[in-house]
Amino acid sequence: MNFILALDQGTTSSRALLFDRAGAVVAVAQREFRQSFPQAGWVEHDANEIWQTQLEVALEVLAKAHINPAQVAAIGITNQRETTVLWDRKTGEPLAPAIVWQDRRTAGRCDALRAQGKEALIQKKTGLLLDAYFSATKLQWLLDNVPGTRQRAEAGELAFGTIDSWLLWKLTGGRVHATDASNASRTMLFNIHTLAWDDALLKLFNVPRSVLPQVLPSSGELGLTDAALLGAAIPITGMAGDQQAATFGQACFSPGMAKTTYGTGCFMLMNTGAVVPRSHQRLLGTVAWAGPGVGESTRLQTSQACYALEGSVFMGGATVQWLRDGLQIIESAQDVEALAKSVTDTQDVYLVPAFAGLGAPHWDAYARGTLVGMTRGTGRGHLARAALEAIALQVADVLHAMRADSGLALREMRVDGGACRNDLLMQMQADFTGVPVLRPRVTETTALGAAYLAGLAVGFWQSADEISTQWQVERRFEPRLSDAAREAKLARWQQAVAHARHWAQG
Repeated sequence: MNFILALDQGTTSSRALLFDRAGAVVAVAQREFRQSFPQAGWVEHDANEIWQTQLEVALEVLAKAHINPAQVAAIGITNQRETTVLWDRKTGEPLAPAIVWQDRRTAGRCDALRAQGKEALIQKKTGLLLDAYFSATKLQWLLDNVPGTRQRAEAGELAFGTIDSWLLWKLTGGRVHATDASNASRTMLFNIHTLAWDDALLKLFNVPRSVLPQVLPSSGELGLTDAALLGAAIPITGMAGDQQAATFGQACFSPGMAKTTYGTGCFMLMNTGAVVPRSHQRLLGTVAWAGPGVGESTRLQTSQACYALEGSVFMGGATVQWLRDGLQIIESAQDVEALAKSVTDTQDVYLVPAFAGLGAPHWDAYARGTLVGMTRGTGRGHLARAALEAIALQVADVLHAMRADSGLALREMRVDGGACRNDLLMQMQADFTGVPVLRPRVTETTALGAAYLAGLAVGFWQSADEISTQWQVERRFEPRLSDAAREAKLARWQQAVAHARHWAQG
């Protein structure tokens, strides 16, 4: 048993990766799936298509590496978070399309709860801000708007889950309905202090307890795959939401260590250890991971939880996808760096990519995408450069909020995700934050984190110290901007953001 299989189910594609004991990628397979936008502000996925693509890439990666399934020691799962699925326990069929984390249809419900003075209670219990981003209002919407679902849910006939739960259910042939603490902490129904579903929150969102998955450790025994699926009954022993998994994969094991992932969105997490973070800068407190190490009980204990402070940017790599698919000024995402380098600056053009509202630290569901500062001389290169700057400037906003919340001066930022391969973007990031940016040799840290969590549970790796020794820097980007130039840039960016705020409210 020389390999760990990681299933990395993302917002736009399903991936599978095989890792060896050195933490190196042996093989990878990937399939994109359809994105559905049935109404303005709505984003949906077909949960069955997600399952089929995930199963296909798992089989493909084993075939690519010429691996017998019996050689796989364990499986780790990592997933797009908050995306909400409701399915029939008997048939395993979804009752409706999955509501994606980017979906804004429940912003009005959040407004109503905020007007009732519920936001402070929600933040105290969950570490989250009241926003349509999270699962609770999505699940409530499904129960209230899909005919017959509430009655069936209360009768115990339906199951709710985020994508990790959905994959675990399908992989185990419907035998296991569970989630892990990191994903549960993103639902707005989970108390991160007690590590349990919260009755007051269930009542507030009118969610019957019967639909909820069991909450299990992020590293531990979660279930066995149906042998008919992959050719062997393989233990599933690791599970974490994508950003928490990336933090683990980046070996950010000590309080104060931080990473940023550049995927569809951008997500910065700082390890706060056993301290449950309470943000005053509109950041999130979340469970990073929880659970026993090798040979310990699988019962979830609060003493085994590690927490993190998180800032979420909704439009990261998705901004580049918009240049490709919406404006069609590039043919592939890889083209954006060369196009952006074709000009030396944006000529004071700023893009605020609030296509799905603004995340941290603004949390404005009614902000919308805004392009300001254009002249007759503005061209494709300026737009491409403005798009890359927008990604880095949004992350800089989060870093400044995180500094203010934590009181810690970050000495470095570890980065991962597809867009971190863009050297120009990483240099912009160092320039706009004023801290060195470190890109590791293995940038598949989300999948690697899931693999590490799974491997630790079965003794494939023995300790966090062993994992830390595998982390190595590929390139370090040092800040080049003067403090005065940086402050001027950030101030101009805030002017642009102000134009995007509250737009959809009229």
